[in-house]
Amino acid sequence: MSRMLLGWKGSYISCDSQSRSGVRDHSVFSIHSFYDVNAGFSIFTVWFKSSILDSVVSEVNPEKVLELGTYCGYSTVRIVRLLPPGARLITLEFNADYAAIARQVIAWAGLEDKIQLVEGASEDWIPRMKEHFGIETFDFVFLDHWKDRYLPDTKLMEDCGLLRKGTVLLADNVICPGVPDYLEYVRNSLSYKSCYFKSHLEYTKAEDGLEKSVFLG
Repeated sequence: MSRMLLGWKGSYISCDSQSRSGVRDHSVFSIHSFYDVNAGFSIFTVWFKSSILDSVVSEVNPEKVLELGTYCGYSTVRIVRLLPPGARLITLEFNADYAAIARQVIAWAGLEDKIQLVEGASEDWIPRMKEHFGIETFDFVFLDHWKDRYLPDTKLMEDCGLLRKGTVLLADNVICPGVPDYLEYVRNSLSYKSCYFKSHLEYTKAEDGLEKSVFLG
């Protein structure tokens, strides 16, 4: 989701219910409320985009997930709450300040055993996934990091054998700020079947969207 750095106060988060993974489900609503009250942003565009993410994750029902770009952990928690028992999520974040916030969110939600947050550059960690984490392939990959890394990191995952037939890649912000090289690749490659979900850039009326690409092997 959008990498707009906002203030954070854990006391603004509350919960009433739990999801299938035991995550405090109401926290996602409370985070939106905090942004809306303290930053003056409408939650609608964020919520609409997040519903697309929810839908794709629920459809794939993945057991092994890679998130490129943790930011403050919102999408991370949102994904994990929909995963089946025993699933693993590895999330990579380059920015140490964002990672520190995300760790607080993950700890508050009680998800340390379900999420592995790794600090560092994606191009450094992707080749180490199999050896360091014992991951053979991922079922679902969420791309939401530096836009100029979408295409090279996708090709790197291919080269490292981290994608299997049927692996789903979901890329955010493909229109604004945009990733034309990535879209050209996944839409024209015989190795992918892609579709576009139209939405809006967070907190604006500008068009944005997510691209879902299924790796065909």
